[in-house]
Amino acid sequence: MYDYLIVGAGFFGAVFAREMTDYGKKCLVIDKRSHIGGNCYTEKVEGINVHKYGAHIFHTSDEEVWKYVNRFARFNNFVNSPVAVYGDEIYNLPFNMNTFSKMWGIKTPAEAKAKIHEQIACLGISEPQNLEEQALSLVGVDVYEKLIKGYTEKQWGRPCSELPTFIIKRLPLRFTYDNNYFNDRYQGIPEGGYTALFEKLLDGIDVRLGIEYKDVKNQLPVSKTVYCGCIDEFFDYCFGELAYRSLRFESDIIETDNYQGTAVVNYTAADVPYTRIIEHKHFEFGNQEKTIITREYPLTWSRETEPYYPINDDKNSDLYRKYAQLAAERTNVILAADLVNTNIMTWIK
Repeated sequence: MYDYLIVGAGFFGAVFAREMTDYGKKCLVIDKRSHIGGNCYTEKVEGINVHKYGAHIFHTSDEEVWKYVNRFARFNNFVNSPVAVYGDEIYNLPFNMNTFSKMWGIKTPAEAKAKIHEQIACLGISEPQNLEEQALSLVGVDVYEKLIKGYTEKQWGRPCSELPTFIIKRLPLRFTYDNNYFNDRYQGIPEGGYTALFEKLLDGIDVRLGIEYKDVKNQLPVSKTVYCGCIDEFFDYCFGELAYRSLRFESDIIETDNYQGTAVVNYTAADVPYTRIIEHKHFEFGNQEKTIITREYPLTWSRETEPYYPINDDKNSDLYRKYAQLAAERTNVILAADLVNTNIMTWIK
């Protein structure tokens, strides 16, 4: 008899299993994939830890969380500083003085603010009606056209003029020469890759891989289930499917020691089919003779593909609320989706 059946061997499931096991509970972790780690899974290829499901940089401002993960892995000092390619132009991300200097040939924060204010004022948008108008009213024409429009439309599969304003509540503009993407105090990549971290998290815990929850949910003796998947799938899509976006990854081994000079390069123009290229060795400052790159292509979701992020619109939100109400009536199930914005360490305590 297990106290907890945990569906999903990603961060939430693995940390929950570790904490409950240390508390004296008996846990079983299952995952439909053939590996642990969820979307953070890394696979060693040519001596390089490849992020199989896209780049994942661990970052937090919570000292307790940082100390916790460092129990299971030593983190390097990688700082996420991506760049964006628009045609023949290259810009630093996030939007900062390096970005504005390259775009307009200016030097000071006052000049950058004046340029952005001038462009916003010319548009005369007082009440944005869609994402395009919202973004234009925040950053002006140049930043929007070169660094937001094409990338966003590829990501969501729809024109920005048809996307709701609340997707972009704000766009951070930094008037300093600082290319650090995150404001969090702690960030880095686990040395040796994420998979080694998950192996330590799940040490001594029963784990079964390649198992679908629907195939075993009525067969395993458990007191409670912790479900880390999609809420609509858990309830057999009884109200219909939630809408998601998916991704397709295309990787290549390149016979060079350095392909693009940084870990992440975003491609913001609409005529480039992928959104970014990841060069995995740079996450751990690798010096291998070869390199591995991965292109990320946005993809329409179906039940045969992975749901990477939900579509943010009123229809999807209303449907989710119906599932959330159904979930609230269950006493023997913990849905991790309901805790997505909760500090897991605080919640467990």
